[in-house]
Amino acid sequence: MRKLDDPELSRLRHSAAHMLAQAVQHLFPDAKPTIGPPTEDGFYYDFARETPFTPEDLKALEKEMRRSTKRGEKFEEREVTRDEALELFSDNPFKVELISEVADDERKTLWTNGDFTDWCRGPHVSGTGKVRHFKLQSLAGAYWRGDEKNPMLQRIYGTAFPTREELDEHLHRIEEARKRDHRRLGRELELFTIVPEIGAGLPLWLPKGATIRRILEDYIVTEELRQGYQHVYSPHLAKVELYKTSGHWEHYQHDMFPPMKMGNEELVLRPMNCPHHFMMYKQKRHSYRELPLRLAEIGTMYRYEQSGELTGLSRVRVMNLNDAHIFCMPEQIKSEVANVVRLIQSAYQRLGFKDYWYRLSLRDPEDKEKYVANDEMWDSAEQMMREALDELGLEYEESVGDACFYGPKLDVQVPNVMGKDETLSTVQLDFHMPERFELEYIGADGNAHRPVVIHRGVISTMERMVAFLIELYGGAFPLWLAPVQMKLLPIADRHHEYCYQVNERLREASLRSEVDNRNEKIGRKIRESQLEKIPYMLIVGDREVESGTVAVRSREEGDLGPRSVEEFLEQTRTELTAEKAT
Repeated sequence: MRKLDDPELSRLRHSAAHMLAQAVQHLFPDAKPTIGPPTEDGFYYDFARETPFTPEDLKALEKEMRRSTKRGEKFEEREVTRDEALELFSDNPFKVELISEVADDERKTLWTNGDFTDWCRGPHVSGTGKVRHFKLQSLAGAYWRGDEKNPMLQRIYGTAFPTREELDEHLHRIEEARKRDHRRLGRELELFTIVPEIGAGLPLWLPKGATIRRILEDYIVTEELRQGYQHVYSPHLAKVELYKTSGHWEHYQHDMFPPMKMGNEELVLRPMNCPHHFMMYKQKRHSYRELPLRLAEIGTMYRYEQSGELTGLSRVRVMNLNDAHIFCMPEQIKSEVANVVRLIQSAYQRLGFKDYWYRLSLRDPEDKEKYVANDEMWDSAEQMMREALDELGLEYEESVGDACFYGPKLDVQVPNVMGKDETLSTVQLDFHMPERFELEYIGADGNAHRPVVIHRGVISTMERMVAFLIELYGGAFPLWLAPVQMKLLPIADRHHEYCYQVNERLREASLRSEVDNRNEKIGRKIRESQLEKIPYMLIVGDREVESGTVAVRSREEGDLGPRSVEEFLEQTRTELTAEKAT
């Protein structure tokens, strides 16, 4: 799949955005065009217009764009002065704002296709005849320049590719993503819900979703305990002063909930767990013999995400992170980073992730506001991360400008159902926070030294991971992760008692089973269990009651025939063991 850093693709999509703006000007002359960039998935253009666009308008706009394709109009560039540009767009306050911000010594250009001219740096394809394979997809609202204090605009999304095959493949991906959308499946499978009475970005975990979350938490906590982590609990809020010490107040205040004034104190919901763990570390003196010290927590955090960015479980305002902080000596960094990477690899194997890659995120030395100013610290930390990854034999890409404000990090990138990479796991190296919090250990020389802190999250937040897994499996979870592993389906009321007896036996074996005791025909029960994506349906009629068996039907393989309860138990044990070893 092509990426946006492909110059050909970027030019094509940028040109398609201009063709869309031209079509809007033809059909809806009251709409004022604002900006229209290419994106990783296609392009969009934002318009100021009182009357909302409709899906029917998208069809008409596509037809108008195709007329432009047939006309083969050239994209022509013209250099202008600021005054000339301001005069041309004098009736469009959005363009005037953009033009007014351009520096005197910066090149100022207009691009024209047919009768449409836009304030734009370019570049574009040679002519509209090159833009043949495109599709307008959806409508959305968007604040001007992403600021909710600014006017609300109407955004039209589209996509474009050099070939019909690439466009068709992309549209197929979108359709698959629609079918696997965790928001829809979460509702249909009764996993979670978000209600206006509680608030946007604040999900309610329903019993089945809570079961999946609990399974994930139990799995990762067990693995961490095996590797010497010590699990802790800490409060969800703290004094503002704590985050001023950590630097979060300076760097992330805009993403935090506002402080709560309580008497003489100001408390705030925590955006990160690390300051709490630092204070735990400081409760006693530590010897070098105690290091590495690994503190872990499924820690609840709060971030005030903008309402337009909230979506299902993927972007929320309250999240529960599989978090840990490793306090170690500098000479232990490489081995600890290696241990974390191996834990990530083991977890990904268990979860079924096969396609992922590593990104080493570094600071941008030119960005003096985002990053802590300490060149020596950054150079040392970045070099240590490179050496640790090289000794592991990992292939990785370096990305300047994606580091944390206090140090470099390894991001594990996993493609979602649209093929777009998401960061699910991170390993962050931190020399800065130990200095801010005055963390110490007593070395072999009897003197006090600063530890290094490794921040790491293996399976991300429970919210993001469950959203990702819903879409990865399309809701059809493997047996070990399925909230309901099997459902007993009695054919008639007289079979209920036997089903409850079998259900009790299954639960005694630590399996998650239910009885469908509704007064419905067996065909409907089977169809609905299939829609619920239950791994196994156990059908019970007169024959099964008499023989002490169950008729097994698999979600994947269909009818498997009769089994004794013990045979079925052995079958599930074997399957669960195989899934664990995969």
